[in-house]
Amino acid sequence: MTAEEEISRIRRPRDNQVFGIIEMMMGGDKMKVQCDDGKERLVRIPGKLRKRMWVRVGDLILVAPWKVMSDRRGDLAWKYTKTQANWLQKKGFLKNIRFQ
Repeated sequence: MTAEEEISRIRRPRDNQVFGIIEMMMGGDKMKVQCDDGKERLVRIPGKLRKRMWVRVGDLILVAPWKVMSDRRGDLAWKYTKTQANWLQKKGFLKNIRFQ
């Protein structure tokens, strides 16, 4: 896939979704994520994505906060590639996140 194709497939936040950087893997399907809105959430990988999406510390992801405990918990909605993350940072979408 070329860089242009990757950029054309970028998913932007909808509804209450926020960007986040994975800080620590907690084991199983859970991880600690620093979100764009300044909150730290315990995020899980939903069952439909569990074996299809592999994540590491430092990855940029899209987090969908839960309706209950939305300040502390959430689900992983999308993982961005390095090319997509760099494009989002250049265009100013990642204002409150320090992404390397």
